[in-house]
Amino acid sequence: MLISVASFVISRMDVHPAAELAITLVDIETMSDLHVQWMDLPGPTDVLSFPMDELSPGGHPDMAAPGPAMLGDLVLCPEFAADQAASSGHPLAHELALLTVHGCLHLLGYDHAEPEEEREMFALQAELLAEWYDEREATAGAGTQG
Repeated sequence: MLISVASFVISRMDVHPAAELAITLVDIETMSDLHVQWMDLPGPTDVLSFPMDELSPGGHPDMAAPGPAMLGDLVLCPEFAADQAASSGHPLAHELALLTVHGCLHLLGYDHAEPEEEREMFALQAELLAEWYDEREATAGAGTQG
């Protein structure tokens, strides 16, 4: 499921389909350590994004023709995400899909530090997630007909 949603986002954002993305799932303790090490913030978090190449929709800005690149790494903490899912009243799978979209957008340079950036990023995140669910449903429905 995580590969599916990440691939969908990469495709929709016009990143070369051969771009590399690593997704790692970690426990609370590991996420806490990473959060302190990389963000200087205590305690665990739900997702961390580590961009490798400066990509933008359409590929690398310095490239004439966009090609494969190393997008970066996403680190997800399912245990932390499970608590968020329970608080939000939706399944863990939905929370992990949402966090994967969120992390991919961070890898593409989106941020939510400022209110305007947050509105833009979260609207795009919701749109991409809804489109992914629609595509999944259409594909599943097509497979059951015949």
